[in-house]
Amino acid sequence: MKLTGKETAVITSTARVTAARLAIREARPRRLISVLLWGVQILLAVLFVSVAVPKLTGGQQAVQEFGLIGAGQWLRYFVGAAELAGTIGLLTPWLAGLAAAGLAAVMAGATIFNATVLNHTAYGAPPLATAVLCAVFVLIAYGRRQQIKALWAAIRR
Repeated sequence: MKLTGKETAVITSTARVTAARLAIREARPRRLISVLLWGVQILLAVLFVSVAVPKLTGGQQAVQEFGLIGAGQWLRYFVGAAELAGTIGLLTPWLAGLAAAGLAAVMAGATIFNATVLNHTAYGAPPLATAVLCAVFVLIAYGRRQQIKALWAAIRR
């Protein structure tokens, strides 16, 4: 729509939201890549629900594991909440890339703790497993990078 000098355009918040949604939708990756990303995201979401819930409900192994870390049980709640929020974000189309980036950061921290603090204990995952998960989340975030950019542009408006 072209405006002349005497006309003014009114942009409502609804129009901004609609424009942001359209920009995010246009930023979606190609069909095959999108299907592959969604398949991996759904599998990881199922895995991370089963990992996050014991941390939030006080599972014995989670309590002992975070006790060995020495930072206190608040870290267990924080990590469990971050993993659960990331899981929900992985299943939300416009948040998937950002959630994958956040879970990559969580897995980077888990790799560090598993390699240093929990290395010679019965608790904690092998550092290689958490490093591979970190790499997978980085790849998902990379595959959703256009959606992350569109979301950032929509937030800045």
